[in-house]
Amino acid sequence: MKTYGFLALDRSRREWCLTQLEPHVAIAFKRLFPRVPVTATEIRMSDADDVRADLDWFMHRYPLAHDEHEAIGEALARIAATIAERDRILLPDWSPPDMVAFRPGYAPYLYQSQAAQVALRNPGLLLGDDVGLGKTISAIAACAMGAPLPAAVVVQAHLAQQWADRIEEFTTLRTHVIKGTTPYSLPPADIYIFRYSNIAGWVNVIAQNTFKTVIYDEMQELRHGRGTNKGNACYTASRAAQLRLGLTATPIYNYGDEIWNVMDFIQPDLLGRPDEFAREWCNGKIVKNPDGLGSYLRDKGFFLRRAEDDETVAQAMPPPNIIDWEVDFDQSAADDEAALTRMLAQTVLTGNFVEAGRAARELDLKMRQITGIAKARSVAAYVRLLLKDAPRVLLTGWHREVYAIWQHELAEFAPVLYTGSETAVAKGRSVDAFTTGDSRVMMISLRSGIGLDGLQHHCQDVVFGELDWSPQVHYQIIGRLRRPGQRHQVTAHYLHTNGGSDPVLLETLGIKTDQSRGILQPGQDAAERFCDDSRIKRLAAHILAETEARAA
Repeated sequence: MKTYGFLALDRSRREWCLTQLEPHVAIAFKRLFPRVPVTATEIRMSDADDVRADLDWFMHRYPLAHDEHEAIGEALARIAATIAERDRILLPDWSPPDMVAFRPGYAPYLYQSQAAQVALRNPGLLLGDDVGLGKTISAIAACAMGAPLPAAVVVQAHLAQQWADRIEEFTTLRTHVIKGTTPYSLPPADIYIFRYSNIAGWVNVIAQNTFKTVIYDEMQELRHGRGTNKGNACYTASRAAQLRLGLTATPIYNYGDEIWNVMDFIQPDLLGRPDEFAREWCNGKIVKNPDGLGSYLRDKGFFLRRAEDDETVAQAMPPPNIIDWEVDFDQSAADDEAALTRMLAQTVLTGNFVEAGRAARELDLKMRQITGIAKARSVAAYVRLLLKDAPRVLLTGWHREVYAIWQHELAEFAPVLYTGSETAVAKGRSVDAFTTGDSRVMMISLRSGIGLDGLQHHCQDVVFGELDWSPQVHYQIIGRLRRPGQRHQVTAHYLHTNGGSDPVLLETLGIKTDQSRGILQPGQDAAERFCDDSRIKRLAAHILAETEARAA
C-alpha cells in the first residue's frame, strides 16, 4: 500500500509527529487541521483521543507509515464507548442507581442524576446548566454515586458554609470547611471545602494527591488560567484528581478565548496547546465560530448544558412566569436633576471623545438613579399589593437612594438588605430574617447573590424595581428562586416606566447578547448586537426628545 509520509507518537512529549509528507498531502493536512502552523515543515500535534481519531480519519485518504495501530484503535474504542454510554444516560427514560448516601426524603432530580453519571464516566466535565437548575446538587450526587473520595470543592468565599450545609442536609457525607491559608492537620471528612481565596496556601498539601475528586463551583473564577496563585493551586488539584467537575452557567465573562483556560482545568489538551487553540478557533481573543466551538465541546463529552426547556428539566420545574408591568413615573422627583441630565446628554452627542465618554458614564448612572427614584413609590405600592397574597417578595434594586425610599414605604414588612455594602455576616442575618424571621421583603442588589441558595423554600415572587443593562443579571436573580426545592411556579415582575432610562433600557434588554451564546447554545440564532456607545447615545437622544416635548 502506498504511503504518503511517516507518523510517530512521542510519548515523552505527548505529541504526534508527522514527517516527510508529500507536498500536496502536507497542504491538505494543514488545510484540514487549522491548529497546525502553515509554515511548519515538521508537523507536531498534542496527543488526545480526538486527535488520534482525526489522524485515523485522515489516513483513510492518505495512509501514513506508523507503528501505533494499537494506540489509535484504543482511542477509537474509548470514544465510541463513551458516546454510547453518554447517550444512554441522557435518555428521558433512564433510571438512576440507588444512592444510599442521600438522606430519606431527599433525592436529586433525574437531570441532576444524569449529570452526575456523565461526570463519573468522564475524567472531566464542565456542567453549564442554566441558573437555578441545581448544579450544586448534581455535584453532590456525583460524590454520592461513586466519585472517588475524599473530594475537594472550591467555592467563592461567601458560599463555603452554604455548600457544607447543603451537603449535610441532603446526604450523610461528612464535610470540613478549610479555615485560612495556613495548612493544619485535617479532620476526617468525605468532602473538604476550599475558598478560591485560600486554596493557594494549601498547594503543598494538594500536591500530595490528597484529594481524588475536585469540584470547581462558579468556575469562571479560573478564566484567567494557571498564571494566578489560585489558578496554580487549582491546576495542581486537577492534575492529582481522578475526577474533575466544573460548575458554571457563565464560563465566558468577556472574550471566548477564556474557555481554553477553563477547560484546561477540566481536561488538559482537549483544546490543544494555547497556540493550537488560537490558530484553530480564534482571531485574537475572539472565537471565530462560537457555535462550532460549543458543538465541538459537547460532541467530545466534556461539556454538558441543559436549559429550562430541556425535556427532563421541564418535568421537574415549570418555567418562570414573566410579567411586564408599567408603573407611574414621578416627574417631580426627576425635575430637580433635569438641568444636569440635559447638559450630560448634550455632551454625549456633541462633545469630544474624552468629554463624551465621561459624560456617557455619568449620564448612565444619573439617569438610572433618577428613574429608580421616580418610580420607587409606585414599585413599593406594587410590592405592598403582592404581599396581600404572597408570603415574601424578593425586590431588586441598585441605588442606595432607592433602597431608602423602599425601606420607608415598606417599613411594616421589616425589609432587609442584601447588597454589595453589607458584610458576609450582615448578609447572613438578612437571609435568616427573610427566610425564618419577621422580614417579608429582601432588597437585593441586581449584581449580588451569585450562588445564594435557600430562598426558594420561602419565596416565589421576584420584583425588578430597578433594571440592569444585562439580561443575564436578571436571569441570575430569577435563579435564586427557581431552583431545586421550589414547590411553586416562580413569577418575575418587571416594573418599568415610560420615563427616564427605562424605555431605552427595555429595548436593549430585548436584543442584547454576547459571545458566550454560541458556545453555550450552538445553533441558536444570535440577536442583533449593540455596543455601549450606541446604547448611551440612544439614551441621550431620548432624554433630549422628552425635554423638547415637555417644553413645547
